Amino acid sequence: MESARVFSGSDICCRRGGRALFDGLGFTIRPGELMLLAGPNGSGKSSLMRAMAGLLPLEAGGMRWGEAAAGDGFSSVLSYLGHADACKPTLTVAENLAFHADLVGRADAVPAALERIGLGKLSSRPGRQLSSGQRRRLSLARVIVAARPLWLLDEPTVGLDQDGRAVVAELLRAHLAAGGLAIVATHQDLGVPAAHSLNPADFRS
Repeated sequence: MESARVFSGSDICCRRGGRALFDGLGFTIRPGELMLLAGPNGSGKSSLMRAMAGLLPLEAGGMRWGEAAAGDGFSSVLSYLGHADACKPTLTVAENLAFHADLVGRADAVPAALERIGLGKLSSRPGRQLSSGQRRRLSLARVIVAARPLWLLDEPTVGLDQDGRAVVAELLRAHLAAGGLAIVATHQDLGVPAAHSLNPADFRS
C-alpha cells in the first residue's frame, strides 16, 4: 500500500548547545514526491536532514514511516548522503563501492551503478586520485546501489560540473517515477519539480 511508504514528522524540536534549531516542525512526503529543504546557511537544513536520518536526537516530536514510528530498523529504508564523501584513498573506485554494496547485500549492482553515475571508465582508479566531483559521484553511486525508497540528500550537487548535475537530475526523476521519495537540501536548481519546500528557520522560536 502507498500509505506504508509515507514519511512524516510532527511537532519536531531539535536543540544543540541549549539552543532550539527548530521547534514545532512538521512535514509529510508521499511516494513520487520531492521535498526541498530551503534557507540560507545556518538555517538548520543539515541538522534537520541528520535528524531525519536518525543521526541527531530529537528534543520533542517524532517521525513516522507509514503507520510505524521511524525508530529501530528505519535506516534500512533510507539512503543518507551527507557533506563528507567517504572514499578510502587506497581502494579503487570499484573496491570503494563494492565495500558498501557488500554491506547492503547488493554486490552484483556495482558495475551498473558505476556506469550510470559516469565512473565506469574509472573503476580501477585509486580513491586518492579522484577529484572532488568524482568523489561526489562515487557517493551518489552508493545511493544507487542501496536501492532504498527514501533518499536524504544534503547538497548532492556540490563539486559537480554541469554534466554531473544533469546526472543527479536524471537519478532523481527515475527514483521519483518509480515511487521513491526524496528530500534534498540544496542552494541550486535541481531541474526537477518539487512537491514541497520546507525552511527549518520558519520553525525557530
